[in-house]
Amino acid sequence: MRTLENALSDHDLITLRVIGEWWELDLTGADKEACVEALGERLRQLDIELELNYLPSEEASVLHALVREGGRMPVAAFSRHHGEVRQMGPGRLEREEPWLEPASPAEALWYRGFLFRGFDNAGDNGELVEFYYLPKEFYDQFPEPERSPAPEVESASTLNAAQPPVAYEEATGHAVDDLTTLLAFAQRDGLQRERLSALRAFLYAGEEARCDLLLTLAEEMELLRVHDGSLRPARAAVGWLKQDRDSQLRSLAEAWSGSSWNDLCHTPGLRCEGSGWSNEPVPPRTTLLEALPRDHSWYEISELVAQIKETSPDFQRPEGNYDTWYIRDVEQDVYLRGFENWDLVEGRLLHFLISGPMAWLGLADVGDQRFRLTEAALQWLDSAPVQGVDVKVPLVVQPDASLLVPFNASRHQRFQAARVAEPQPLDPSQPYQYRLTPDSLSRAQDAGIRPGRVLEFLEQASGRPIPASVRRAVERWSERGLEGRLQRGVILRVRDASILDTLQSNPKTRPYIGERLGDLAAIVRGQQWQELQQITAQLGLLLDVTDE
Repeated sequence: MRTLENALSDHDLITLRVIGEWWELDLTGADKEACVEALGERLRQLDIELELNYLPSEEASVLHALVREGGRMPVAAFSRHHGEVRQMGPGRLEREEPWLEPASPAEALWYRGFLFRGFDNAGDNGELVEFYYLPKEFYDQFPEPERSPAPEVESASTLNAAQPPVAYEEATGHAVDDLTTLLAFAQRDGLQRERLSALRAFLYAGEEARCDLLLTLAEEMELLRVHDGSLRPARAAVGWLKQDRDSQLRSLAEAWSGSSWNDLCHTPGLRCEGSGWSNEPVPPRTTLLEALPRDHSWYEISELVAQIKETSPDFQRPEGNYDTWYIRDVEQDVYLRGFENWDLVEGRLLHFLISGPMAWLGLADVGDQRFRLTEAALQWLDSAPVQGVDVKVPLVVQPDASLLVPFNASRHQRFQAARVAEPQPLDPSQPYQYRLTPDSLSRAQDAGIRPGRVLEFLEQASGRPIPASVRRAVERWSERGLEGRLQRGVILRVRDASILDTLQSNPKTRPYIGERLGDLAAIVRGQQWQELQQITAQLGLLLDVTDE
């Protein structure tokens, strides 16, 4: 905190003389250094408690508010609440004499020497922020309770409970299931963020933002690591997969609360653009979590947002400046600047934190613009121990070489099943399904899992003897390798073998004719039947098309 001499040194000479005139000091003719020394000596003699009694109530309340904030406030936030101090050069000051008719209580305090302005570091990034502040000599005269930061409370929520919505999305633990699936695909082929859309059929929820969050958390928890340009499971993934579901969900919630994942940049309706500015993702989550009610009732999201706007609006912009970020409203195609757009930026972000990450991670049920915390969320916010139970439901090996893995089976066993069998698209109403194929067994063998070990795993994970047909099929593949292949394709059939001979010999159609299936049929290469149909028409031969 700066001293009076340091604070006064930042003023122009004319401002020093105006302040001196208020305190009955004639500083005309004195140089700046002499003015600073004389004013400092005079102001140090002030009894602030006595002076507060003489100040108008609006000005006294400004000083009390500044003290409650630790003696300083960012210029933008201070001006929004207490008015501006018009910045003028010496020439304009002499012409307009703003001290005679102050534009705000803050400006009146400025020209009496109670209020000062300067720069200091703020936030984790050390960014320089401009503050209004009280000099140390003034701040220290306020009573200790007023100078002390407000004590932390478990929850500052004063919300009124709402009626339950008619329909709502109940929070689930599917973030754990989908992360297990992503870990399995990372083990199989490696994961690349730009190609995640290809995996949607295997996930309970395939929204791009949700998948990106899960991958970010997995990297930060060191479950995934980058190797040769793609994400691969790390050693810690095995330990996480072996945990019970409640512990896995708790670990994801903990990771999200301190994650670098930028919720603002994923908020629906907003697009963050440009460079030269940045935001901290953690403070908005911290503010939200501290404001949440600690019970299982339903609440209006808009009421919670309004409460945060009233009590701590600058939760993600500690400097209080709402004009420097480049955030575009996607629908209106305009930049959202100024505090008047708080609801369209900060408000939307708070909505998204609840309906997005908190719902995805099993922390909140959401419906009809209302929410309620889950039991898991309440235990987490109260730092209660996880009451998880490790349920071990066995997987099922079918005689047709398919594997059924129930939703509540061990995630580690499902991860292992995905190493030896082909995953099938997910039907949310059915168990996970995998199928033993020559390709999956070949992949497993390349990874060091030999056929005998595959059979041992299946017997141990299912808890019963493997069907004879499956054992015979795996052992036969081990002995003979690939013996047959099912292949999709388009078949060309002709009435006369000479037609097929001509098409195979013609340089225009030859590239499209694949393996012959007798005298009157052949496979069309690469599903290029439309090109073949067009070329044969140009040669005078019309081909019919049928789905039979």
